[in-house]
Amino acid sequence: MQAPTSQRLRVLDESQVEFYRTNGYLLLESFVPADWLKRLVDASNEFVEESRSLTAADRRLDIEPDHTAENPRLRRLTSPVDHHETFAEFTLSGPVVDVALDLVGAPARYHHSKLNYKWSQGGGAVQWHQDIQYWPHSDFTPLTIGVYLADVDDEMGPMGIIPGSHTGTLFDLYDDNGDWTGRIRDEDLPSIDLEAVDWLTGPAGSITVHNCGSVHGSMPNNSGRVRPLLLQTYSAADSYPLLGVGTNGLGGGFVGNHSGRLVGGSDAPRSLTIDGRRMCAAPDWSRGGYTTIFDVQAENER
Repeated sequence: MQAPTSQRLRVLDESQVEFYRTNGYLLLESFVPADWLKRLVDASNEFVEESRSLTAADRRLDIEPDHTAENPRLRRLTSPVDHHETFAEFTLSGPVVDVALDLVGAPARYHHSKLNYKWSQGGGAVQWHQDIQYWPHSDFTPLTIGVYLADVDDEMGPMGIIPGSHTGTLFDLYDDNGDWTGRIRDEDLPSIDLEAVDWLTGPAGSITVHNCGSVHGSMPNNSGRVRPLLLQTYSAADSYPLLGVGTNGLGGGFVGNHSGRLVGGSDAPRSLTIDGRRMCAAPDWSRGGYTTIFDVQAENER
């Protein structure tokens, strides 16, 4: 969950890195420069306007049941990196990349992005949960960086996080019938110190960072203002999503076409560690270049 101690820090200081290691999260107020913030807000507003023509959710835009053209109510833009060049540039080479590199090392590996709108006057709550059960990886380095595209106060359903929970229990997000609920069971909540929750408010341009094991959630947005939150997830370069479980195999429908791409460098690691055993792995052939073992071995015998 931490960058190598020998790595030069780009935008964070040692105290911020140590706070993240200890508590599993960070809040950096007004981190995103004004020019970037304007571009992100403008891009977000384009999808709000596009949504006016929708009467049902599609693969990109999820809408609330009472969404109308006159009163749009968006819940999510899925994989914004794949649908707008501003989001792609920001997530793959923008200022938040340096935060990820300071915390997981360089290069880092991009996993997925989303834009949660949490509309005004009752935009949905997110129950207490951890992220890693949704998209398991080969380690626990994945972290998610959120960007507040508007000022966020206590009325707007800010994210709340339990300090230090990233190294604690990994909770069962199924119910007693074996159905996936995506939330921590009510009977498990007493084991969590909910009195310690830190509600992360801040002005537009502030960013939140939380580790994949951190217990977090948010209340409904009862204000008259929309709370758009742009989220992007990164991991260490030698951390890999496990296919065949969770959302990892959904491709362009969720993780997007850029999932697995290295950011902040191009040197792909040759090794990974699973269950404490380190091995040198084959190159990434997901985008082509592999035929058969016969061709590979024959080529290296020449």
